[in-house]
Amino acid sequence: MGEIAQSILGKVLDINMIQRILPHRYPFLFVDRIIEIKENKVIGIKNVTIDEPFFQGHFPGHPIMPGVLIVEAMAQVGGVGALNMKGNLGKFAYFLSIDNARFRKPVVPGDVLRIEVDLLKTKMNVMKIRGVAKVGDDIVAEADLMFAFVNPEGEA
Repeated sequence: MGEIAQSILGKVLDINMIQRILPHRYPFLFVDRIIEIKENKVIGIKNVTIDEPFFQGHFPGHPIMPGVLIVEAMAQVGGVGALNMKGNLGKFAYFLSIDNARFRKPVVPGDVLRIEVDLLKTKMNVMKIRGVAKVGDDIVAEADLMFAFVNPEGEA
């Protein structure tokens, strides 16, 4: 497993720092703050508001955050740690697989998602992570994810 850059270990990252690390931008940035970074674990927060564009169609009069976007939030939180590992700086993380995804409870406007990601293993340019999303003490979603690190030009 690579080592996360010492400059971010143990720090709280605000949205400005997150945007220096991740290429994602509105309306596809699903992490507002990183509250904990350890060697193989990253914890982030997503504040879910009624202003999210996906609530217009999912579902009118009954807004629920799409599960696939919760999984994307897990990947982005993991990406903050993974993209700060030696050898991954300046790269993109492309999804390879989503396994064992489970959605336990709906996420609605006003919820605060706490996204806990374990960086499990890296082999060559591929990383496996395990994400768990919670609202309060309740697990709302979980999944095993894999992604590949590629240069912005598209090469591994």
